[in-house]
Amino acid sequence: MGAVAVVAAMDTKGKEASFLADVIKGQGRSTVQIDIGTSANRNLARPADGAGARLASPAELLKEIAATTRTRVAGLLASGEISAIVAIAGGKGSAVFGEIASDLPYGFPKLLVTSARPALLAELATHHDIVLYPTLVDLVGINAFTARVLENAGRAISAMHYQPSKRERERKVVAITAFGVTTPAANQCVSLLADAGLHAIVFPANGAGGRKMEQLIAAGEFDAVIDLTTTELADELVGGTASAGPDRLKAASHQQIPQVIAPGAVDMVNFGPPSSVPDQFRNRRFYSHTPYTTLMRTTPAENASIGELTAERLSQAQGPAIVLWPAKGVSDYDREGGVFRDTEADQAWLQAIKTSLRPEIAVRELSCHINDPEFAEAAVTWILEHLDLGGLFRANI
Repeated sequence: MGAVAVVAAMDTKGKEASFLADVIKGQGRSTVQIDIGTSANRNLARPADGAGARLASPAELLKEIAATTRTRVAGLLASGEISAIVAIAGGKGSAVFGEIASDLPYGFPKLLVTSARPALLAELATHHDIVLYPTLVDLVGINAFTARVLENAGRAISAMHYQPSKRERERKVVAITAFGVTTPAANQCVSLLADAGLHAIVFPANGAGGRKMEQLIAAGEFDAVIDLTTTELADELVGGTASAGPDRLKAASHQQIPQVIAPGAVDMVNFGPPSSVPDQFRNRRFYSHTPYTTLMRTTPAENASIGELTAERLSQAQGPAIVLWPAKGVSDYDREGGVFRDTEADQAWLQAIKTSLRPEIAVRELSCHINDPEFAEAAVTWILEHLDLGGLFRANI
């Protein structure tokens, strides 16, 4: 079992790092100390123009420390010296650790013990599979409170160990996107793919899910994508809280893997509680999904823009691709009699796709709702037709 890398700014968190390392060693694991403090990294200072040496700006120096540490951690991982990593940090250190963790494999144990502000932790959670342990008290020495936290963290990370699989995948793996309002479609796809001998991994289209899916597709983890729920593009364009960023709907095209694209939940933009909705949207149509989630119905103009963006990104596809259109609604709230039913807005998305999408990519219109079994069957059947299944079992769908 490899060592645990202990990351901290030793000039400010040295006592805490030493305490944590002792807990880990007490559990039978060895440790590797990694210092991300500015005192230990002054050699990263940049030369001034003919005037000797000077430190970079604080932000630039942190980026340099993160880059250097990423390289070191990557080397430790490649050599098999470490199989888990834990950091102790405040705000700056947490941001640096986020950069360090970005190159580590999905599933590699990453634990962050932090006193950073919740907004920063939320941002880290949208990019990485880091286990976050907020201390709620500041990390200033060892006391009755910090000791409890560090003892728990040390025991937890000691029990975690990364063991990459050395076996070839026995089954093809398909990525699927889902939201609560498209879950029936996703569940049906999972079931049909299982019947055909394929694995399915479902990602919540909540911003973090779509971002991580794109990263894993780019890393070669998937053989195909059923992108049922492209609602994150609505949040990206309109300004909601569930944007997956500018790389959404790109990785599958670059990887040349088969992809089905559908307008799941593009009838809505996500916000927090009603008080969090920007004033500019005051007179729009809303639905309270939960006390903490307010959904706003997209307009025809917004849906046209979402369709254009979808077409622009999908047109870059270098592998098989198709758009499936559910004429009877794109979410549970967008069905006959539903709170978000708006055929004009829905049609604006479809028309933009037809106008802007590369002609070689087919658009298939289905006379059903996105959560009807017919839609999932069409998506899975197309995927099976465009995957090289070899000798794998395939059901008749």
